Formats: sequence, C-alpha cells, structure tokens
Amino acid sequence: MEKNTIIAVVLSVVVITAYTFIQAKFFPVEAPASPPAVEAPQAAPAAGAESPALPQSPPPALPGPDAAARAADAGPRQEEHVIIDTPLLRVDLTNAGGDVVSFKLKEHRDSDDYVEMVLSPLQYGDAAAPAAHAFSIAFGNLNTRPVDSLFYVNRISDYAVEFYRDGFTDNAGNRFGLKKRYTFKPDEYMFELAVSLEGDYATPALNMNGAAYTLVFGPQIGPRFEKLDGRYDYRQYITYANGKRKEEKVKDANTPAILNSRVSWAAIAGKYFAFIAIPDATQYEIAFSTRPEPGLPSASRFYMSRPALAASHTTDTYRFYLGPKSQKNLAIYDTGVNSFNLREMDLSRAASSSGILSPVETALKWSLNLFYRLIPNYGVAIILLTLLVKLLLFPLTKKSSESTLRMQTLAPKIKELQEKYKDSPQQMNAKMAELYKQEGTNPMSGCLPLLIQFPIFIAMYNLFNNHFDLRGAPFIPGWIPDLSVPESVFSFAPHRIPILGWSDIRLLPFIYVGSQLLTGKITQTPDQQGNSQMKMMLYVMPIMFFFILYNVPSGLTVYWIMTNFLSLIQQLIINKYLKQKRAAMATVEKPAPVIVPPKARKRRK
Repeated sequence: MEKNTIIAVVLSVVVITAYTFIQAKFFPVEAPASPPAVEAPQAAPAAGAESPALPQSPPPALPGPDAAARAADAGPRQEEHVIIDTPLLRVDLTNAGGDVVSFKLKEHRDSDDYVEMVLSPLQYGDAAAPAAHAFSIAFGNLNTRPVDSLFYVNRISDYAVEFYRDGFTDNAGNRFGLKKRYTFKPDEYMFELAVSLEGDYATPALNMNGAAYTLVFGPQIGPRFEKLDGRYDYRQYITYANGKRKEEKVKDANTPAILNSRVSWAAIAGKYFAFIAIPDATQYEIAFSTRPEPGLPSASRFYMSRPALAASHTTDTYRFYLGPKSQKNLAIYDTGVNSFNLREMDLSRAASSSGILSPVETALKWSLNLFYRLIPNYGVAIILLTLLVKLLLFPLTKKSSESTLRMQTLAPKIKELQEKYKDSPQQMNAKMAELYKQEGTNPMSGCLPLLIQFPIFIAMYNLFNNHFDLRGAPFIPGWIPDLSVPESVFSFAPHRIPILGWSDIRLLPFIYVGSQLLTGKITQTPDQQGNSQMKMMLYVMPIMFFFILYNVPSGLTVYWIMTNFLSLIQQLIINKYLKQKRAAMATVEKPAPVIVPPKARKRRK
C-alpha cells in the first residue's frame, strides 16, 4: 500500500506539472516567432490627374459611371476621423481607406483605459510604427497591400457612417468605385459592414490577381498583453461549419492557414475577448496569419478574399462581433433576440471549452454560476463549489479509507507471502492476487479518490483561467481584487527573482503549503508515520506544488486551499469512523472465550 500511495502521489505531480507546461503548446495556438516582417506589394494606384483641394465634407452626389468623371476624382486631401460612440463602444474610424483604427469596449477596463480591441505597436510604445488599420480592403489576394487612399465621408447617423471613393482600376483597366458602410447598434458588440464595388456600365468583370478584393483585420486583437503563453493570454483560430467547431492551426508565421470551405463564422479568440466574422452566402477564401509586426510581440491577422466578379458591381454584407468572450453576450445570437435577427448561430461555441474534459468544465461552470446567483461573490461561490465537490466525493473517500484499513489488517499475511515466495516473484504475485480476491479488496482502491481529483483539478484550472465572469471579480478587497490572476501582497517589479522570474510576493501559496502539511499529517496512517519514504513525500509534495501553484489564478489557489481544509475536517470524521470499525473488526477476529458450566464439566468427566 505504501508503494502504491507513493506511485499515485508522484503520478499526480507528473500529470499536473506536465499539463501546466504543455497546455500552452498543444491546446491554445502557439505564439508565433518574430522574424522580419514581410511587406506586401502595393495596391493598384488611383487613376486620374491631380485635382484642386476638395472639402472634407462629401460632394453633393457620388460621381456617376462616366469614365471621365471617374478619372477626375482624386479624393480628399486631408485625413478625417469619425467617432462612433455607443453605450458599449467607442470606435475611431479614418477616411484613410475607410478603416477602423480604434475599437474600445467601454464596460471593460485595461489598466487606466478601456479595453482596446484593435491592437497596434503604438500600444507598446513604438512611436515609429504605423497605427493599426482594421477592416481594410486590399484589391487582390491576401498578399496585396491594403488601400490607404483618402475617402469621402458621409455621416448617415450617430451609429452609421459611409466612406466612398472613385477612380480605382482593375488589372484590365476597368474603372470602379469602392464604398464601405458601417452600421453599429446601441447595445451590441456586433456591427455590420457593407462593401460595394461599382464599375462602369460597360465593365464586364472585376478581377485583381484572382480576387475582387480581400478584407483584412489585423494586426492583433486586444487587450494589451506581455506574452501569449497559454496562461496569461493566448490566441485560438476557430471556424464553425455544419454544426461543428474546429480549431485551426497556423504552423508557420510567414505562411497563412488558408481555408476554402464555406463556414458559418470564423473567429480569433483570446483568453477573454474575441473577434468573430460572419460572412454572407458568398464562397469566400478565409485565412489566418501570424505574420509578425514590427514593435508588436505577436500578430493575429484575419483575411477574407472575395472571388473575382463576373459583373460590374456587387455589395457584400458582413457582420462582425468584437467584444467579450462571454456566454451572456454571445448567446443572444442563438435566440434571435438581437438587432440583426440572427438565430442559431452558435457563437457561444467560441467561448466554450474543448477537449475531453469539456463536460466536466461545463458542469463546474454551471455550478459556480448557480452559487454566484445565490451569493454574488465569486470567492464565496468557489468555496461553495469546493464543498459540493467534496460532498460528492465523500462516499468514494469513505470507501477508500475502509479499503486502506482492510489492507492494513492484511499486512501480516502479505508479508508472510512475500517472505515465502521471495525467490519466485510470479508465484508471489499470483498468491497475493488470490488473497485480494478471497478478502474482497483491491490495493489500488485507496488511491482512487486522488486519481479522480486529477480531471477535476485540470477542469478547475481551465475554468478559473478562462471563465470571463472571473475577470476582475474580487474576493477580498485589498488582497484578492481579481480571482482570474495571481494575488500579490508586495510587488518589486520590474525587478525579478533570478531563475524563478517572480516579481511579486504572494500569500496564498504559503497558506496552501501550511494547509497541505497539516492535512498530510492528519491523513497519514500509523504504519506510514514510521516510514521514511512517506515522511519525505509529506514534505516534498507541498513544496513542489508551491512552485506549481505560485503563478496560477488566485481562484484556483483558493479552491485548493479550501480542498485541504475540507479534507482535514473530512479525515477527522473518517478517523473516528475507522476507529469504531477497527474495534468492531477486532471483536470479530478475536471471539470471547467459551465458559463451560460446572455441570457440563462433571458430565465430561
């Protein structure tokens, strides 16, 4: 039994340690390397001669299809910004390409500002780098440089704006105009983008390097991060088609992952926020890329290429979601209760977990949210969830303790077999298996509760590391202000402890060590207390877990500490029960002596 216990404990360390280190590599998409940036070729230049300076407000009417009128349109001379302000968003658009340069979420904070969803090198202090332009148009495939010409601006309403410009030409010299209309909704993170190409009446088709145009989002979704390591943040590339969710892999930073199949939606998902693109019925070519950006730690780009047109004009309508990766905000597009009348889109699948433990994580999340509705404090909800898990596992733990007690009573017989058949290991194993069968016990049953806690621990780690509602959720003000990140009682950043890389002193890991030592001391059986190996494991295990848990979310550490304290109480109850059972077993094994009456003695004589 001692050997099995040691194996189970060592196995737990190996599993949890290995999972912590390889999760970022195999589950979230790996962070790209940073080789030199690849510059795309220039877009087709605007046609026509230079014209006098035009006012920034739009002209009375859009130039018609006449080729001479198109040739005379050189566009505005100065850049103009348009601000869309809704209760949820503050969006900054520029007439340079008609692009989005800032997309801030007003209900979510990042340090001292709103969360910025269009991340650029400017957020990392690289003043020499260009500002990010999202939802850009490139005339051609994904290797074409996006258009940066100045467009006319038509402010349709507080929540809608249109950018338009004529004077572009395709590979065959056909002239056409481009129009981009953004429509936002007051209470949603989703918006609509309509892209129109309007050619001459005589234009037979629009073809630029095999495509009409490519819509580009990049270089990165926010919020700002230090590194993509799978723990603090990550990027997943997701597609959803025919009711199935699939995680795409970008294996090479300079080689985009290209998808030619039709999808219901495609997404770039971070730890707490996501970008989701919903195309119309056109067969687009979709691609994800991690091509690096100078001054940006990592890039995550999205491309949607529209096939070449066999006509002179088209209008394509897209919906984009750019906001929190929460079930609450995404589920409205399943029910139809939204401004776009979308239903059964399954956008919440972008926030759902994947893998073999996803059902366990889903059940834990449901229970956690239930407790939070009862008591609106996620720290208290975690404690109640821990209590629920211990109650569910108590019958198994009790049975395990009984099995351990039974193994202790068999120890003399086991030792006798080991001595008797020490020269024949196979025969010894056969005899011990026969003994276990006769006695109705299993030597591994004592380790079963510990093994069952592995998947629960890993599911808890994923839940506390990714559950959106835990972002910024406080437990104890002044000490644990955010359960989704490690707590800190003292920080000496930017200095770090050599080798360990720690820049904070945390209290929860020390509390964990104390609770683990105390629990281990109580749960040790009398025969284990005199075993030097078990004594070593009693002290080595908490120290190893101390380093494993030092930088995990504080919600997970709270769960583990509460598990130890509840295990301590549970073990005290079980010890009392086992004491009574041990006494009862001793009575059965040693029956009382038979007293012979005097008359019976005389008859025997």
